[in-house]
Amino acid sequence: MHAAEHKFTGSPPHELSLCEAATAIAGGDLTSEALVAACLNRVEVRDSAVGAWAFLDRKAALDDARGADREQSRGPLHGVPIAVKDVIDTAAMPTGFGSPIYADHQPGNDAHCIRLLRDAGAVILGKTVTAEFATYQPGPTANPLNLAHTPGGSSSGSAAAVADFQVPAALGTQTAGSVVRPASYCGILGFKPTLGRYSTEGVLDTAPNLDTLGMFVRSPADALLLDSVLANIPGGQGAEAAPLRLGLYKSPQWSAASPEMQQCLEQASRLLKAGDIDVERLELPPVYDDLADAQTLIHAREAADCLGEMLDLNSAKVSAALIEFLATGRDVSQTQYEDALATMFLCRERFAGDIDGFDVLLTPGATGVAPHGLEATGNPVFSRMWTALGAPCIGFPVAAGANGLPLGLQLIGRPDDDARLLRVVAEIQNRVSNWSILPPGETAPTRLSKES
Repeated sequence: MHAAEHKFTGSPPHELSLCEAATAIAGGDLTSEALVAACLNRVEVRDSAVGAWAFLDRKAALDDARGADREQSRGPLHGVPIAVKDVIDTAAMPTGFGSPIYADHQPGNDAHCIRLLRDAGAVILGKTVTAEFATYQPGPTANPLNLAHTPGGSSSGSAAAVADFQVPAALGTQTAGSVVRPASYCGILGFKPTLGRYSTEGVLDTAPNLDTLGMFVRSPADALLLDSVLANIPGGQGAEAAPLRLGLYKSPQWSAASPEMQQCLEQASRLLKAGDIDVERLELPPVYDDLADAQTLIHAREAADCLGEMLDLNSAKVSAALIEFLATGRDVSQTQYEDALATMFLCRERFAGDIDGFDVLLTPGATGVAPHGLEATGNPVFSRMWTALGAPCIGFPVAAGANGLPLGLQLIGRPDDDARLLRVVAEIQNRVSNWSILPPGETAPTRLSKES
């Protein structure tokens, strides 16, 4: 079989999920070259409109794929392309952090997560657009489901590339809501693991107490596979059954949810119960009411500490949004910072006990559908407290909302119980195959549109 051919008879190669692509390559039904070429062709057709990529070298990607086809399998991702948010160091590619200051920056080494991906056989397809320094000033990326709307941020390019079938999986980061919110807006799965589960060596520091490496994929099985690689778990994670007792938690931010998001969560609860899943309302103690505000303060203060020197040296090349954000952080007193940390650490100590009896929590993934316009990336308010807790979170699409855009919910697990969380979302999707929530007369899409 010529290297550019494939005999896989299911979906077109670029539409395959991560697991489907890995299985097809391992079984000899698809070559890495054919898969990478199909993804690159999709990029060529779509990315002038979507704008997901900060760096892409077609020749290098195809050369890596051909090399994978000549080799014996190096791991569970052998020959499969992965995209990488452009705040993660890649020695063979520039890393620009979404800023003209680093337009020519070439790291000397791969980040730890990139080494793990390469060891597992993955082909690093390219670097995806990030908001400036993974904060709030957006890049050019549009939501592939409706180009007039934001894809979210700061991991905008990674979410859009996966949602638009340009790559089967991508890495992102979350310090406030930069994985779960874009996943909700783009109708895919976004997984933020337990803080520290994945190494952030070689990943831009913006807030060390919060920064978390995450991923975008199209199925729970994909998340389990990629998690086993990034968490460096030999032999995968087993197949124990997932208990299903969910705590429905509206959170102190409930009033920020749009009416259709509020309706979505309530109706989702009813459908889950109809699928024989135990769902009960949960209230957390009042100490959690201040957690989102604590996260906001910690994020601003630590970002000012991490990025302040860069700002002072390059203020003419920095956006007004970043200048304002870092100024806010510099205004945080040491007492305010220590009080916010104390709130955060107290909640982290209490969380597992405070959700005793529940396997995971169910809550909104964002305030609603992706907002109109590309000038901002949306409100991360429904992710702040979970990022502060360091708990594993997975956002997943549930319903069709306004303008054909999806609504996403998220599940929250106990820290260090990531594999159970991923199995729970898989079981939920198995039991509730047609959400049919919003609006009346429309059905929730089971897959994203693949039309160009």
